[in-house]
Amino acid sequence: MTQLAGEQPDRPVGRIRFMNAQRVNLDGFAIEDPGLGLVALASPGDPTPSLVITDGRVTELDGVAEADFDAIDAYIARHGLDLAVAPAAMALSDLAFARLLAHPDVPRAEVVTLVAGATPAKLARVLALLRPPELIAAMAKLRARRTPSNQAHVTNRLDDPLLLAADSATAAAFGFREIETTVPVLADAPSNAVACLIGAAVGAQGVLIQCSVEEALELELGMRGLTSYAETISLYGTEQVFTDGDDTPWSKAFLTSAYASRGMKMRVSSGAGAEVLMAGAEGKSMLYLESRCVALARAIGAQGVQNGGIDGASVAASVPGGLRELMAENVMVMARNLESCSGNDALMSESDMRRTSRTLPIVLAGSDFMFSGFGSIQRYDNMFGPSNFNAEDIDDFLAMQRDWGVDGGLRTVPADQIAALRRDAAQACRAVYRHLGLADFSDEHVERAVDAAGSKDLGETDTLAVVGAAQAIREGGITVVDVVAALDEAGYEAEADRIMAMTRARLAGDYLQTSAIFDERLGVLSLVTDPNDYAGPGTGYEPSAERQREINAIRQARGVDDLRAEQARFAAPLLAVSGPAAAGQDPREVVIGVSPAVGRDVWRCLSGLTVPQVLAELLAGLEEEGCTGRVVRFGDTVDLGRIGLAAARLAGSGIGIGLQGKGTALIHRRDLAPLANLELYSVAPTVTPELYRLLGANAARHAKGATPDPARNPYSDEAIEARYHTTVIALMALERAWVRPDAGPEELSMEGLR
Repeated sequence: MTQLAGEQPDRPVGRIRFMNAQRVNLDGFAIEDPGLGLVALASPGDPTPSLVITDGRVTELDGVAEADFDAIDAYIARHGLDLAVAPAAMALSDLAFARLLAHPDVPRAEVVTLVAGATPAKLARVLALLRPPELIAAMAKLRARRTPSNQAHVTNRLDDPLLLAADSATAAAFGFREIETTVPVLADAPSNAVACLIGAAVGAQGVLIQCSVEEALELELGMRGLTSYAETISLYGTEQVFTDGDDTPWSKAFLTSAYASRGMKMRVSSGAGAEVLMAGAEGKSMLYLESRCVALARAIGAQGVQNGGIDGASVAASVPGGLRELMAENVMVMARNLESCSGNDALMSESDMRRTSRTLPIVLAGSDFMFSGFGSIQRYDNMFGPSNFNAEDIDDFLAMQRDWGVDGGLRTVPADQIAALRRDAAQACRAVYRHLGLADFSDEHVERAVDAAGSKDLGETDTLAVVGAAQAIREGGITVVDVVAALDEAGYEAEADRIMAMTRARLAGDYLQTSAIFDERLGVLSLVTDPNDYAGPGTGYEPSAERQREINAIRQARGVDDLRAEQARFAAPLLAVSGPAAAGQDPREVVIGVSPAVGRDVWRCLSGLTVPQVLAELLAGLEEEGCTGRVVRFGDTVDLGRIGLAAARLAGSGIGIGLQGKGTALIHRRDLAPLANLELYSVAPTVTPELYRLLGANAARHAKGATPDPARNPYSDEAIEARYHTTVIALMALERAWVRPDAGPEELSMEGLR
């Protein structure tokens, strides 16, 4: 091939350079490697499912004899299988079993009963057969709780209590039923727990709080009533990785019992990629290793599992079928009759499209928790690392719920309500810290926390004050009762009552049921009180009419009345009717015809220019070419072609300009068909003043018989239709309301336009 002059032999062509610059190419993609565990669904190293029961005792599990059991095998064999149903479960073919999971006519209870007898290898092989639509169907049926929910991350890099309180109130108002915080500085944990507890109580009743730190401290905070659940007790799929963490299944079982006996809701954490990252995958697939973790979670008595997109999500996403594997992990938890906190809490890609493809199927199917941590704060403030969705994505998520008519657990909150809640939360937090002698924050600090979009907006803060407050909370033995008393003393009786009521409800113990959350009236929704009853179309959870209205009412939605009020802000004392319009005689005259609502209800075009500004540019273009113009409003049609043609028939030159209120414009000639215009500006939002002036000049050139200078549409990669079509609909409704079939053309005054 001949090399072109100046071409660099190692430089790709422009199309490839353009593709290389897209954000998806910031992601890492791995070649499948079974030896490293870089296989999503099925590895040659995965064992063949097997189960041998001798005298009521498991003597072989997935090809491993009892004498060779590792710690995970031993615990699952002794505590993780229902041996009464195991023979039937293991006798089913993988395909028959998979169909039971996905088919809506098979009751959830029947599937859960059989899965209790399936070994880890068996369940992994069954789930690997489910294709994406079947995973969605299985998830819709198998989740424990009927009503879906969502969990938020609330953290900041400064551990600032007032900002934490304000952000917790915001998250609770948005509808998150669990709030998880953590710390960049371990010693700050007690302060973070108190701040989030106060803020959540301001935002809504019944929000569960977690402070994710070292397990002994986490348990201590829960016993003091400052937090109410935990989920960061990690399980692993190989004994070696367990050992590296100084843990065993027995130590995790003991810890699980410790949480439950102290009245704390508790999930475990696991998920694809953990063993791969620790170089301990032993040649097994990610799904098989996670199947061992989930079986173990059931065996040790955990209420649920946080998996399917935790810290190792990007590892799974790097190999073929990785996102399918992550969703299969969630379904696996549900099939084991546990609460599923469905991952999504690790940013698995820099590509918005890949991030959405990861999350959307779960939102469509519904989960106990759509996210095990939606970053309700900005990416940079998320001390867990950015979530798959963060504050930058809240509006997108709310729109996604509305688009599909599904309940992702969140709702739109009016801006003034958010402001009021943030102020109440920051002030309440300050009052508690002041009353308990922990710290004293200034009025200025309160105002900055209320207004802050993130910790960067706080300016310089006293980080030692946070450390001191946290130390005083821990060493002073401060409990939830002290916080309640401080709130009450400071005049925050409603918030004090909310926290106290929550504490009483926790002591009742009902929220220790599988998949339990509190609703905003402190009712417990769980596998027991709100069981999932999906069995195909017409069954299962469906948002109530009230909830659907809440889902639909995103803050960006606009109607005709909203547009009419907005347009009225740009009304000007111009365009008064000066009388009926007659045909002109001047061969240099061009008529600008405008649509029926111009100067009545419509004053501003989609480009942001006002109608008088557009008319001024058109007239200036005409004058530059030695022509004159007059403005005529046509009230019998909204069709731009007919308006332009009617204007041309009134003009002495036979040339007219048609202009709709939204800004669409054209040049017409009196002898042409209505749709056969000379020049058209169809993409109104992108038309600039210069282009309108050029349109006027070109109309004049047509009038003189000269050659026009064709306009070119400006470059744009905007989603013009998505951004403007709803406004166009409302604008055209305003226009059509003024149409009168017998209306004659009206001459409009041009005073002030030149």
